[in-house]
Amino acid sequence: MNSKPKIWLESIIQIATLERLHDFADIVRGDTPESIQGCDAAVISSRPNVNGAWLDAAGPTLKVVARPGIGVDNITISDASARGVLVMNTPDAPTESTAEHTVALMMAIAKRVVTADVHLRGNNAMSSTITRNMLKGTEMKGKTLGIIGLGRIGKRVAEMAAFGIRMNVIGYDPYAKPGSVPGVEFVDSLDTLLARADFVSLNAALTKETYKSFNEARFRQMKRGAYFINCSRGGTVDEDALYKVLVEGHLAGAALDVFDPEPPLPNNPLLTLPNVVVTMHIASFTDVGTDSMGNGVVDQLAQLFHGERPDNLIDGAAWPGRAAAIAKI
Repeated sequence: MNSKPKIWLESIIQIATLERLHDFADIVRGDTPESIQGCDAAVISSRPNVNGAWLDAAGPTLKVVARPGIGVDNITISDASARGVLVMNTPDAPTESTAEHTVALMMAIAKRVVTADVHLRGNNAMSSTITRNMLKGTEMKGKTLGIIGLGRIGKRVAEMAAFGIRMNVIGYDPYAKPGSVPGVEFVDSLDTLLARADFVSLNAALTKETYKSFNEARFRQMKRGAYFINCSRGGTVDEDALYKVLVEGHLAGAALDVFDPEPPLPNNPLLTLPNVVVTMHIASFTDVGTDSMGNGVVDQLAQLFHGERPDNLIDGAAWPGRAAAIAKI
């Protein structure tokens, strides 16, 4: 390298991790694509529409967009590849934190933790609507948990539920090999999973196929009195349909870490229901989770700007020829 690369930061990185980045790069801050002009890399968070127009506004020097965490649904990968811009993420970093949060939400809604807290404090309008019968929880041992998506996070959720809580765990994932996850009975269809599960955990990526895939018809396939947990992406769920089946009593409750849009609008009706537990997309926002995501980005940027192939490129076909161009910096 002839000079330090310039790296534009939107995503928050811990101080110790930031110091590592300063060792081999100059840091640029800003909140518009134009502020990236002249930069070699952009570290983004969940900003929407990182597409061709955004990349063109960022300018021709941009070589990589890095996303701490797993989800890259806000980046149009084909647009990036067409412009020679690499996209990378840190898929392993948030696994443990997100899996733990999924199980925590599942237990919170089953045990009526938030409903009881609100009722006991008695300091808002919802508390006056809560009756003692609404505080009756569900024992989870022996119940059936259906996991949709058995990637890194889904596997850890399965392990915690099967071997920790001793639930019966079934799973559906058309991309996973049946029998590959200990403690999980693979089922042949989503229809089968929804019909059998007492709890449904959605751990699937947001794609064109999964967008709003959990609609009213899907929710009505679930057992009456079942629970729905979503720590994946808000865009996978039709929130109006979820509200409807909750109010009708078809589902006993829901626990959500994600919404569409985010943050949820103040008048989102799901926020008014005592049988809904919500958090603000913080599943991976833990001490270890944030450090792992930040360090994962810095590790790969260091690889990239030393001419090495980063460990987690989304489109590996975009790599050939990039090493020579990057070495000229």
